[in-house]
Amino acid sequence: MSFFKKIKDKISGTNEAVAEKFKDGLTKTRDSFTSKVNDLVFRFRIVDEEFFEELEELLLQADVGFETVMELIDLLKEEVQRKNIKNTTGMQSLISEKLVEIYNSGEAVTSELDIKEDRLNVILMVGVNGVGKTTTIGKMAARLKKEGKTVMLAAGDTFRAGAIEQLVVWGERTGVEVVRQAEGSDPAAVIFDAVKAAKKRNVDVLICDTAGRLQNKVNLMNELEKVHRVIGREIEGAPHEVLLALDATTGQNALIQAQTFNEVTNVTGIVLTKLDGTAKGGIVLAIRNKLDIPVKFVGLGEGIDDLQPFDPEKYVYGLFANGLEMEETDDHEAEIEEDK
Repeated sequence: MSFFKKIKDKISGTNEAVAEKFKDGLTKTRDSFTSKVNDLVFRFRIVDEEFFEELEELLLQADVGFETVMELIDLLKEEVQRKNIKNTTGMQSLISEKLVEIYNSGEAVTSELDIKEDRLNVILMVGVNGVGKTTTIGKMAARLKKEGKTVMLAAGDTFRAGAIEQLVVWGERTGVEVVRQAEGSDPAAVIFDAVKAAKKRNVDVLICDTAGRLQNKVNLMNELEKVHRVIGREIEGAPHEVLLALDATTGQNALIQAQTFNEVTNVTGIVLTKLDGTAKGGIVLAIRNKLDIPVKFVGLGEGIDDLQPFDPEKYVYGLFANGLEMEETDDHEAEIEEDK
Protein backbone atom coordinates (compact mmCIF):
# COMPACT_ATOMS: atom_id res chain seq x y z
CA MET A 1 0.00 0.00 0.00
CA SER A 2 1.37 3.42 -0.97
CA PHE A 3 1.94 6.13 1.63
CA PHE A 4 -0.83 8.22 0.01
CA LYS A 5 -3.34 5.44 0.57
CA LYS A 6 -2.20 4.92 4.16
CA ILE A 7 -2.83 8.62 4.83
CA LYS A 8 -6.23 8.50 3.10
CA ASP A 9 -7.25 5.51 5.22
CA LYS A 10 -5.99 7.18 8.40
CA ILE A 11 -7.90 10.44 7.87
CA SER A 12 -11.11 8.87 6.63
CA GLY A 13 -14.15 9.41 8.80
CA THR A 14 -13.87 11.89 11.67
CA ASN A 15 -10.67 13.54 10.37
CA GLU A 16 -11.89 14.19 6.82
CA ALA A 17 -13.24 17.69 7.47
CA VAL A 18 -9.94 18.81 9.03
CA ALA A 19 -7.95 17.15 6.23
CA GLU A 20 -10.01 19.13 3.71
CA LYS A 21 -9.10 22.33 5.59
CA PHE A 22 -5.44 21.46 5.10
CA LYS A 23 -6.11 20.70 1.45
CA ASP A 24 -7.88 24.03 0.89
CA GLY A 25 -5.37 25.99 2.99
CA LEU A 26 -2.39 24.62 1.09
CA THR A 27 -3.82 25.30 -2.37
CA LYS A 28 -1.22 27.95 -3.25
CA THR A 29 1.73 25.78 -2.23
CA ARG A 30 0.21 22.74 -3.92
CA ASP A 31 -0.48 24.62 -7.16
CA SER A 32 3.08 25.94 -7.17
CA PHE A 33 5.20 23.15 -5.71
CA THR A 34 3.29 19.90 -6.12
CA SER A 35 2.17 20.60 -9.68
CA LYS A 36 5.84 21.13 -10.58
CA VAL A 37 6.78 17.85 -8.86
CA ASN A 38 4.06 16.09 -10.88
CA ASP A 39 5.41 17.68 -14.06
CA LEU A 40 8.91 16.57 -13.11
CA VAL A 41 7.78 12.98 -12.57
CA PHE A 42 5.93 13.02 -15.89
CA ARG A 43 8.87 14.52 -17.81
CA PHE A 44 11.59 12.26 -16.48
CA ARG A 45 10.06 8.84 -16.04
CA ILE A 46 13.54 7.59 -15.08
CA VAL A 47 15.03 8.31 -11.63
CA ASP A 48 18.52 9.68 -12.25
CA GLU A 49 20.87 12.38 -10.97
CA GLU A 50 19.29 15.05 -13.15
CA PHE A 51 15.86 14.20 -11.70
CA PHE A 52 17.19 14.71 -8.16
CA GLU A 53 18.86 17.99 -9.11
CA GLU A 54 15.60 19.44 -10.43
CA LEU A 55 13.66 18.11 -7.44
CA GLU A 56 16.19 19.77 -5.14
CA GLU A 57 15.62 23.11 -6.87
CA LEU A 58 11.82 22.80 -6.56
CA LEU A 59 12.08 22.05 -2.83
CA LEU A 60 14.31 25.07 -2.25
CA GLN A 61 11.83 27.29 -4.11
CA ALA A 62 9.11 26.09 -1.71
CA ASP A 63 11.26 27.28 1.24
CA VAL A 64 11.74 23.77 2.62
CA GLY A 65 15.22 24.94 3.66
CA PHE A 66 18.67 23.87 2.49
CA GLU A 67 19.46 21.41 5.31
CA THR A 68 16.02 19.77 5.06
CA VAL A 69 16.28 19.49 1.28
CA MET A 70 19.69 17.83 1.49
CA GLU A 71 18.42 15.39 4.11
CA LEU A 72 15.35 14.58 2.01
CA ILE A 73 17.36 14.04 -1.18
CA ASP A 74 19.77 11.72 0.68
CA LEU A 75 16.85 9.70 2.12
CA LEU A 76 15.23 9.43 -1.31
CA LYS A 77 18.47 8.27 -2.95
CA GLU A 78 18.96 5.64 -0.24
CA GLU A 79 15.39 4.37 -0.71
CA VAL A 80 15.70 4.33 -4.50
CA GLN A 81 18.92 2.30 -4.24
CA ARG A 82 17.58 -0.03 -1.55
CA LYS A 83 14.38 -0.81 -3.47
CA ASN A 84 16.11 -0.69 -6.87
CA ILE A 85 13.59 1.87 -8.12
CA LYS A 86 14.17 2.66 -11.79
CA ASN A 87 11.21 4.81 -12.89
CA THR A 88 9.47 7.80 -11.28
CA THR A 89 6.11 6.08 -10.77
CA GLY A 90 5.13 6.53 -7.12
CA MET A 91 7.85 9.09 -6.39
CA GLN A 92 5.28 11.63 -5.11
CA SER A 93 4.18 9.10 -2.50
CA LEU A 94 7.80 8.35 -1.54
CA ILE A 95 8.61 12.09 -1.23
CA SER A 96 5.60 12.65 1.03
CA GLU A 97 6.55 9.65 3.20
CA LYS A 98 10.08 10.98 3.71
CA LEU A 99 8.81 14.51 4.48
CA VAL A 100 6.70 13.13 7.35
CA GLU A 101 9.66 11.00 8.47
CA ILE A 102 11.91 14.09 8.60
CA TYR A 103 9.31 16.13 10.51
CA ASN A 104 8.88 13.38 13.11
CA SER A 105 12.61 12.76 13.54
CA GLY A 106 14.53 14.13 16.52
CA GLU A 107 12.77 14.77 19.80
CA ALA A 108 9.20 13.53 20.16
CA VAL A 109 6.79 16.27 19.15
CA THR A 110 3.10 16.92 19.68
CA SER A 111 0.76 19.66 18.55
CA GLU A 112 -1.17 19.38 21.81
CA LEU A 113 -0.92 22.29 24.24
CA ASP A 114 0.40 21.62 27.74
CA ILE A 115 -2.96 22.15 29.42
CA LYS A 116 -3.76 20.27 32.59
CA GLU A 117 -6.80 20.07 34.84
CA ASP A 118 -6.85 21.67 38.31
CA ARG A 119 -4.41 24.48 37.54
CA LEU A 120 -4.32 27.86 35.89
CA ASN A 121 -2.62 27.19 32.54
CA VAL A 122 -0.69 30.18 31.21
CA ILE A 123 0.11 30.59 27.51
CA LEU A 124 2.51 33.37 26.52
CA MET A 125 2.14 34.49 22.90
CA VAL A 126 5.18 36.17 21.33
CA GLY A 127 6.01 37.40 17.83
CA VAL A 128 6.74 40.54 15.83
CA ASN A 129 4.06 43.05 14.92
CA GLY A 130 2.00 42.22 11.86
CA VAL A 131 2.22 38.42 11.94
CA GLY A 132 -1.36 37.93 13.15
CA LYS A 133 -0.49 37.35 16.80
CA THR A 134 -3.57 39.04 18.29
CA THR A 135 -5.91 37.38 15.80
CA THR A 136 -4.33 34.02 16.66
CA ILE A 137 -4.98 34.65 20.36
CA GLY A 138 -8.64 35.35 19.60
CA LYS A 139 -9.02 32.20 17.51
CA MET A 140 -7.22 30.11 20.12
CA ALA A 141 -9.50 31.48 22.84
CA ALA A 142 -12.54 30.52 20.74
CA ARG A 143 -11.12 27.03 20.18
CA LEU A 144 -10.37 26.44 23.87
CA LYS A 145 -13.78 27.75 24.88
CA LYS A 146 -15.40 25.37 22.40
CA GLU A 147 -13.50 22.55 24.13
CA GLY A 148 -15.18 23.54 27.41
CA LYS A 149 -12.34 25.58 28.96
CA THR A 150 -12.83 28.91 30.70
CA VAL A 151 -10.47 31.43 29.15
CA MET A 152 -9.12 34.88 29.99
CA LEU A 153 -6.92 37.19 27.89
CA ALA A 154 -4.21 39.61 29.02
CA ALA A 155 -3.54 42.64 26.78
CA GLY A 156 0.22 42.74 27.36
CA ASP A 157 1.05 44.38 24.01
CA THR A 158 0.71 47.87 25.44
CA PHE A 159 2.97 49.68 22.96
CA ARG A 160 1.45 48.97 19.54
CA ALA A 161 -1.32 51.41 18.71
CA GLY A 162 -4.66 49.61 18.59
CA ALA A 163 -3.38 46.30 19.97
CA ILE A 164 -5.41 46.53 23.20
CA GLU A 165 -8.59 47.49 21.36
CA GLN A 166 -8.07 44.67 18.87
CA LEU A 167 -7.82 42.12 21.69
CA VAL A 168 -10.91 43.59 23.38
CA VAL A 169 -12.87 43.14 20.14
CA TRP A 170 -11.79 39.48 20.05
CA GLY A 171 -12.80 39.15 23.71
CA GLU A 172 -16.27 40.45 22.91
CA ARG A 173 -16.53 38.23 19.85
CA THR A 174 -15.64 35.07 21.78
CA GLY A 175 -17.26 36.01 25.09
CA VAL A 176 -13.93 36.04 26.94
CA GLU A 177 -12.82 38.56 29.57
CA VAL A 178 -9.81 40.74 28.69
CA VAL A 179 -7.59 42.24 31.40
CA ARG A 180 -6.04 45.52 30.22
CA GLN A 181 -4.54 48.82 31.29
CA ALA A 182 -3.89 52.09 29.46
CA GLU A 183 -1.71 52.15 26.32
CA GLY A 184 1.97 52.46 27.26
CA SER A 185 1.55 50.66 30.61
CA ASP A 186 4.13 48.19 31.89
CA PRO A 187 3.31 44.83 30.20
CA ALA A 188 4.45 42.85 33.24
CA ALA A 189 2.02 44.83 35.43
CA VAL A 190 -0.87 44.02 33.08
CA ILE A 191 -0.01 40.32 33.09
CA PHE A 192 0.42 40.35 36.89
CA ASP A 193 -3.13 41.74 37.23
CA ALA A 194 -4.41 39.15 34.75
CA VAL A 195 -2.84 36.24 36.66
CA LYS A 196 -4.39 37.51 39.91
CA ALA A 197 -7.81 37.88 38.25
CA ALA A 198 -7.61 34.48 36.53
CA LYS A 199 -6.72 32.74 39.81
CA LYS A 200 -9.55 34.51 41.61
CA ARG A 201 -12.09 33.44 38.98
CA ASN A 202 -10.73 29.85 38.71
CA VAL A 203 -10.03 30.27 35.02
CA ASP A 204 -8.63 27.27 33.13
CA VAL A 205 -6.44 29.11 30.59
CA LEU A 206 -4.90 32.58 30.57
CA ILE A 207 -3.48 33.68 27.19
CA CYS A 208 -1.07 36.63 27.41
CA ASP A 209 -0.32 38.94 24.49
CA THR A 210 3.15 40.55 24.44
CA ALA A 211 4.90 43.35 22.57
CA GLY A 212 6.45 42.48 19.22
CA ARG A 213 9.28 44.94 18.81
CA LEU A 214 12.46 43.40 17.45
CA GLN A 215 14.37 46.63 16.81
CA ASN A 216 16.21 46.29 20.10
CA LYS A 217 16.76 42.65 21.06
CA VAL A 218 18.12 43.60 24.49
CA ASN A 219 14.90 45.44 25.39
CA LEU A 220 12.80 42.58 24.09
CA MET A 221 14.78 40.06 26.13
CA ASN A 222 14.53 42.16 29.29
CA GLU A 223 10.79 42.62 28.79
CA LEU A 224 10.12 38.93 28.20
CA GLU A 225 12.33 37.92 31.12
CA LYS A 226 10.40 40.28 33.39
CA VAL A 227 7.06 38.86 32.20
CA HIS A 228 8.38 35.29 32.73
CA ARG A 229 9.53 36.21 36.21
CA VAL A 230 6.19 37.74 37.19
CA ILE A 231 4.21 34.74 35.92
CA GLY A 232 6.61 32.22 37.49
CA ARG A 233 6.46 33.96 40.85
CA GLU A 234 2.66 33.65 40.92
CA ILE A 235 2.37 30.15 39.41
CA GLU A 236 5.13 27.58 39.74
CA GLY A 237 6.26 26.22 36.38
CA ALA A 238 4.43 28.87 34.38
CA PRO A 239 4.22 29.94 31.62
CA HIS A 240 3.35 26.44 30.50
CA GLU A 241 3.54 27.32 26.81
CA VAL A 242 5.48 30.03 24.97
CA LEU A 243 4.03 30.11 21.48
CA LEU A 244 5.74 32.06 18.71
CA ALA A 245 3.48 33.41 15.97
CA LEU A 246 5.17 33.50 12.56
CA ASP A 247 3.82 34.72 9.22
CA ALA A 248 4.23 31.88 6.69
CA THR A 249 4.16 34.33 3.78
CA THR A 250 7.55 35.74 4.85
CA GLY A 251 9.28 32.42 4.10
CA GLN A 252 12.89 32.27 5.27
CA ASN A 253 12.43 35.54 7.20
CA ALA A 254 10.07 33.64 9.50
CA LEU A 255 12.91 31.22 10.22
CA ILE A 256 15.21 34.13 11.16
CA GLN A 257 12.52 35.49 13.52
CA ALA A 258 12.17 32.05 15.09
CA GLN A 259 15.91 31.88 15.71
CA THR A 260 15.90 35.36 17.28
CA PHE A 261 12.99 34.69 19.64
CA ASN A 262 14.37 31.29 20.58
CA GLU A 263 17.54 33.05 21.73
CA VAL A 264 15.63 35.35 24.11
CA THR A 265 12.90 33.04 25.38
CA ASN A 266 12.23 29.31 25.62
CA VAL A 267 9.81 28.88 22.71
CA THR A 268 7.77 25.68 23.17
CA GLY A 269 5.84 25.79 19.91
CA ILE A 270 5.21 27.67 16.68
CA VAL A 271 1.90 29.04 15.41
CA LEU A 272 2.34 29.49 11.66
CA THR A 273 -0.19 32.05 10.46
CA LYS A 274 -1.36 32.77 6.88
CA LEU A 275 -0.23 29.38 5.55
CA ASP A 276 -3.12 29.63 3.09
CA GLY A 277 -1.64 32.85 1.67
CA THR A 278 1.74 31.51 0.58
CA ALA A 279 3.16 29.27 -2.13
CA LYS A 280 6.11 28.55 0.19
CA GLY A 281 4.44 26.21 2.67
CA GLY A 282 7.65 24.21 2.95
CA ILE A 283 8.75 26.65 5.66
CA VAL A 284 6.94 24.34 8.14
CA LEU A 285 9.63 21.70 7.58
CA ALA A 286 12.50 24.20 7.62
CA ILE A 287 11.46 25.56 11.03
CA ARG A 288 10.99 22.11 12.56
CA ASN A 289 14.24 20.72 11.17
CA LYS A 290 16.43 23.77 11.81
CA LEU A 291 15.23 24.68 15.32
CA ASP A 292 13.70 21.41 16.58
CA ILE A 293 10.61 23.35 17.69
CA PRO A 294 7.22 21.78 16.91
CA VAL A 295 4.66 23.65 14.83
CA LYS A 296 1.61 23.43 17.09
CA PHE A 297 -0.96 25.36 15.06
CA VAL A 298 -1.34 26.62 11.51
CA GLY A 299 -3.61 29.30 10.08
CA LEU A 300 -5.48 27.87 7.09
CA GLY A 301 -7.89 30.74 6.40
CA GLU A 302 -9.67 33.81 7.72
CA GLY A 303 -12.45 31.98 9.59
CA ILE A 304 -12.49 31.64 13.37
CA ASP A 305 -12.26 27.82 12.99
CA ASP A 306 -9.36 27.96 10.52
CA LEU A 307 -6.68 27.83 13.23
CA GLN A 308 -5.91 24.11 13.30
CA PRO A 309 -3.52 21.89 15.31
CA PHE A 310 -0.65 20.94 13.02
CA ASP A 311 -0.55 17.35 11.82
CA PRO A 312 2.32 16.35 9.48
CA GLU A 313 0.24 13.69 7.72
CA LYS A 314 -2.67 16.05 7.05
CA TYR A 315 -0.11 18.63 5.93
CA VAL A 316 1.38 16.17 3.44
CA TYR A 317 -2.14 15.20 2.34
CA GLY A 318 -2.81 18.89 1.68
CA LEU A 319 0.44 19.20 -0.26
CA PHE A 320 0.01 16.10 -2.40
CA ALA A 321 -3.77 15.76 -2.70
CA ASN A 322 -3.47 16.04 -6.48
CA GLY A 323 -0.97 13.18 -6.48
CA LEU A 324 -3.37 11.04 -4.46
CA GLU A 325 -6.16 11.75 -6.94
CA MET A 326 -3.81 10.91 -9.84
CA GLU A 327 -2.83 7.64 -8.14
CA GLU A 328 -6.49 6.69 -7.61
CA THR A 329 -7.23 7.47 -11.28
CA ASP A 330 -4.28 5.31 -12.39
CA ASP A 331 -5.48 2.45 -10.18
CA HIS A 332 -9.00 2.77 -11.55
CA GLU A 333 -7.75 2.72 -15.14
CA ALA A 334 -5.58 -0.32 -14.34
CA GLU A 335 -8.64 -2.15 -12.98
CA ILE A 336 -10.57 -1.35 -16.16
CA GLU A 337 -7.72 -2.77 -18.24
CA GLU A 338 -7.68 -5.95 -16.12
CA ASP A 339 -11.46 -6.36 -16.58
CA LYS A 340 -10.99 -6.17 -20.33
